[in-house]
Amino acid sequence: MPPKPPSPNLLKITLADFIVRAGYQMGKTPLLPILAASLGASDVLLGVIVSVSTLTGMLTKPIFGVLSDRQGRKLWIVLGTLLFAGVPFLYRFIHTPGQLVMLRLLHGTATAIYGPVTVAYVAERGGKRKAERLGWFGMARGGGYVVGPLAAGLLLLWNDPADVFAVIGGLSLLAFIPVLLLEETKDDGHPTAGRRPQFPQLAIRNSLRIPAVWLSGGLEATVYIATYAIKAFLPVYALTAGYSTAQIGLFFSVQEGVHLLLKPAAGRAGDRLGYYRAIALGMGGLAGLLPLLTIAADGWVLLGLAALFGACQALIFPATVALVADQIEPEYLGAGLGFVGTLDNAGKVAGPVLGGLLLAGLGYAGMLWLLSGLLLAGALVLVLFPVRAKRLRAGGAD
Repeated sequence: MPPKPPSPNLLKITLADFIVRAGYQMGKTPLLPILAASLGASDVLLGVIVSVSTLTGMLTKPIFGVLSDRQGRKLWIVLGTLLFAGVPFLYRFIHTPGQLVMLRLLHGTATAIYGPVTVAYVAERGGKRKAERLGWFGMARGGGYVVGPLAAGLLLLWNDPADVFAVIGGLSLLAFIPVLLLEETKDDGHPTAGRRPQFPQLAIRNSLRIPAVWLSGGLEATVYIATYAIKAFLPVYALTAGYSTAQIGLFFSVQEGVHLLLKPAAGRAGDRLGYYRAIALGMGGLAGLLPLLTIAADGWVLLGLAALFGACQALIFPATVALVADQIEPEYLGAGLGFVGTLDNAGKVAGPVLGGLLLAGLGYAGMLWLLSGLLLAGALVLVLFPVRAKRLRAGGAD
């Protein structure tokens, strides 16, 4: 049966998400660390600046998800787009690291809204092809991580950071075109409407009893600690090592591009090898690659390492999600993956902060070696202590 063309509303929300995510990533890497360093931020404070917007999402995503359930998805998508488009123009008025921290808190609210609300919008309209629709939506969202860093690196060759943020705001305004044309989601017949009241008490409690939820979330958090520390500090280190901003931006674009393109193939490899082996292989590969960043001889070697980084990440993340889906009842899958997402965000917050502390105490090479050891420990846990499947029966935990 040939694939059904995506609906107009799916195309609109996908285009809007791609536009704002690409702009947001332009402002995050390598632009934000360079701006923070130019304002005199210390290594530790730089880590806080990079991670604080993720902390906003970790704390508020459930709130915005509930509000969109009650008030409609489109309203909150419009509000999120307004923040994505408006906040970048405020960076021109930032003069201290403390002011930058406060603005990043506001900017992070945009991703906290878009994260749960846009996915819910797509899922409600997916019909019998929810996974397929969400898969295409996820690939388009990932495209912003590829385009953003490279575009920012190139713009920084001729513009100062404040001007680049103004460009980001202008580009993000284009997202209003598809967003304002979206149809509102109807509440009638929502498949989970009858279960919403018991979600906090039943679904979360039962999902947290599945060992795979904790294992998957803990492993993903470990990977994010390492990768987000690199996002925060590689731009500044690479500048001192003689690389241009374009080469730095290209590193992150290649990393995310390979990660995105190899996801389907790596997921199939995980199905064949087993999820534990795929995750262990990816984490072990990352552990071996991190120390090599200090000895990259030229830009081509750096880009080769970026491609290998992306390949290892592609092995890890489809398998961790599949691991949870394989070991939890379908009615608790959303709760389980939601908790995994909370742990993910915790890793994204901790990574730059921990990296800053390690950098201040041990230097760049010492930071990379310790992060490498953390990843290797996670891989060994999978090899030595695989968690057996333990599925819950619906309602059985009560």
